Amino acid sequence: MRIALDAMGSDRAPATEVEGAVGALLSLDGDFELVLVGDRERIELELGRFPEAPRDRIEIVHAPQRIQMGESPAQAIRRKPDSSIVVGLNLHKQGEVDAFISAGSTGAVMAGSLLLLGPIPGVDRPPVGTLLPRRRGRILLLDAGANVDTRPHQLVQFAHLGTIYARDLMGIEEPRIGLLNIGEEPEKGDERAVEAHRLLAASPSLRFVGNIEGRDIIEDKCDVVVCDGFVGNVLLKFYESVAGFIVGLLRTEAEAANAPLDLSGIFQALDYTEYGGAPLLGVNGVTIICHGGSPPRAVRNAIRVAVQAVETQMVDHIQSRLAAAQSNS
Repeated sequence: MRIALDAMGSDRAPATEVEGAVGALLSLDGDFELVLVGDRERIELELGRFPEAPRDRIEIVHAPQRIQMGESPAQAIRRKPDSSIVVGLNLHKQGEVDAFISAGSTGAVMAGSLLLLGPIPGVDRPPVGTLLPRRRGRILLLDAGANVDTRPHQLVQFAHLGTIYARDLMGIEEPRIGLLNIGEEPEKGDERAVEAHRLLAASPSLRFVGNIEGRDIIEDKCDVVVCDGFVGNVLLKFYESVAGFIVGLLRTEAEAANAPLDLSGIFQALDYTEYGGAPLLGVNGVTIICHGGSPPRAVRNAIRVAVQAVETQMVDHIQSRLAAAQSNS
């Protein structure tokens, strides 16, 4: 198995990516190699800091260009064919690697994946899936920001994609699907929400449990929650900010009371780096998107997610499920 890693994507590239890559090779199970895509000289310099790195499992593919965060994604993909994102995705398209990971421009990674890998038949708009902590385990959120305006039948597509991800990577045999809404009743929400509820309830291959309110996400009411990317991204950013806020309050109280307080378990449950990157589901390949500010730990865990997606043949399972769903509709 070969995984391509955009070594020039993060805010501290390539230091973050190289450290995360070495950590993954030394700590993760699985027979895989890493292809680091980016400025060869800078990558080699960073690798020199890790004499313990298994160099026989590392390949460097030179990509002199880098897509910046402020650039137009679609234009940058076309104007910078030698960028680390385009080169890495082309390696995936050509079958030279089995997955691609980047902490670079999210828009460029999504645009490049659609343009170069293409969507799986039956998927109009591939969503970004991200894992959020809840009272017991994790919940998969779709869409976390790729599509701000989503039609009801596309939310059904998200539900099918989330079902496969939850089975293959989360180990949930029959994932429960919830529709994020402002109330539990089927008639709640706007016309699109009501229609989405109707379509989801009419899908026999989905274990749809109905509408899920915001307060239900942290409970054990569903395993996959679907919504449009506008709402999903707001929810994701709130999750990320409130976690640090709560932990900060606990630490302040403990210091004021001069009482030791072990917050390691709380940190681990709320830390997004535990979950690695967010998969772009519904494209003909495995694309993992990381935060630009990701530390090496997040890169390492993103590699773990990519390896699991390839090992479980997640893309093949998605293709089969969507084909079956279309034939039954």
